[in-house]
Amino acid sequence: MLSYKESLKILQETEALIEGHFILSSGLHSPQYVQCAQLLSKPNKAAKICNSLAEKIKISFKEFDLILSPAMGGIIIGYEIGKILDKETIFSERVNGEFKLRRDFRIKKGSKVLIVEDVITTGKSSAECSKLVEKAEAQVVGFACIIDRSKGNSSLKNKIVSQLELDIPTYTKDDLPQSLSSIEAIKPGSRNL
Repeated sequence: MLSYKESLKILQETEALIEGHFILSSGLHSPQYVQCAQLLSKPNKAAKICNSLAEKIKISFKEFDLILSPAMGGIIIGYEIGKILDKETIFSERVNGEFKLRRDFRIKKGSKVLIVEDVITTGKSSAECSKLVEKAEAQVVGFACIIDRSKGNSSLKNKIVSQLELDIPTYTKDDLPQSLSSIEAIKPGSRNL
């Protein structure tokens, strides 16, 4: 398994973790931004992170039948973890703002499901996926992600296994530290298009 330091180095090398002044999709401001798509666009480096995360998953979740990931961010990581652990992997997609299973994906009644995504901050996407599992009368065994930014404050009830826990501070527009207020803010990410 990769150490925290080795994992952090890979994120920085791939520009999946960048420094600056960012306005997040929540409207909060932050001195760091996580964009796992940058990591996943470099397959050889992403493989190191995915293999390490898969080892942690094997230790934490002894038995599960299916991996479910939220689109878009979770699709690649879910697929890679499924390939490594030899598990069926499906994903949910937003339809009119709500996660749905499409493409004839199904969750079998009584199955045990691991929800895998790139980053967990509030846990909103993972919680929405959990509802799909409950609706299918199946069981969520837990959650896995490359980066856990939740600081233990997510809405998720089950265990979260991550490759890396990051405590990235956030600020309101009216409460910016001098180090941020002196830098022009940018809105990164897919939700800000």
